[in-house]
Amino acid sequence: MTRRVLDVGQCNPDHAAISRLLTEHFDVEIVRTHGTSDTIAELQSADFDLVLINRKLDRDYSEGLSILETIKSDSAMSHVAVMLVSNFPEAQESAVAAGAVYGFGKAELGNPDVVDRLTAILGSDE
Repeated sequence: MTRRVLDVGQCNPDHAAISRLLTEHFDVEIVRTHGTSDTIAELQSADFDLVLINRKLDRDYSEGLSILETIKSDSAMSHVAVMLVSNFPEAQESAVAAGAVYGFGKAELGNPDVVDRLTAILGSDE
C-alpha cells in the first residue's frame, strides 16, 4: 500500500536526498511544501502517514517546530506522525516534547536506525 509523506521546508538537494531514501525503502508518494500555510492546506485536503519538517525552513529560515506545534494542536491533524529533520539532539528532544516521533538529521540518511524509525511509521515493503 502506498503511503503518503509530506516533506516540509527542505532545500532542493535535501529534498532529493530524503526522497531517494524514502523511495529506496518504501512505497511512498512524497508531497512537498515550504511553510505553514501550504503545509496546513495539504494536511486539510488529503491524508498523510508522515510529515517530515526541517528544523529551519528553506524559504524563510523560520522554525519548523512552529509547524509541528500547529499540527499537534489541531484535533483534525494531531494524529498524523511528525518527525523533525535535524542533526541536533536538543532539537529532536524539543520536537518529541511537542508531540513528534524522534526524527533524524540529514547527516544520518545512510544510518539503518533511520530506516527502522521510518519503518515503524511507513511499514515495510518486504
